[in-house]
Amino acid sequence: MSFTIYARMKRIGKQKERELVPVPFVLDEKPKTVRQLILALTELGVREYNARREEERILTWLTKEQIEGKAAEGKISFGVRGGEDASAEQAAANALQCFEDGIYRIFAGEEEMKQLDDTIEWSDELVFTFIRLTMLAG
Repeated sequence: MSFTIYARMKRIGKQKERELVPVPFVLDEKPKTVRQLILALTELGVREYNARREEERILTWLTKEQIEGKAAEGKISFGVRGGEDASAEQAAANALQCFEDGIYRIFAGEEEMKQLDDTIEWSDELVFTFIRLTMLAG
């Protein structure tokens, strides 16, 4: 059984002019905690990333609708990649560590999820917002 969640992705300092459109993500099951949510989204991302290597390497043009859809997701690309496959274990450890280190924050509706073991209170219209914080140096 699969479960669809909706999430917005935001990077501080980017995407100021437009509304963040929720993007659907189909997970294997409904996460109960923030940790389960992060791990499920990371696993999905790794699977999609690794699958792109198997796709044809012929570049095609993007339609206006595809460009708008990719812009809503936050990145416009042809989806072609090279290099090694991503490690699901490494990606999961990195995603959890980044959350604990405050590199990104997660909001369930208007409520910030602060701990990995925070329980997710589900409602029919719940949308998650992921905000990646940009570290300043200097």
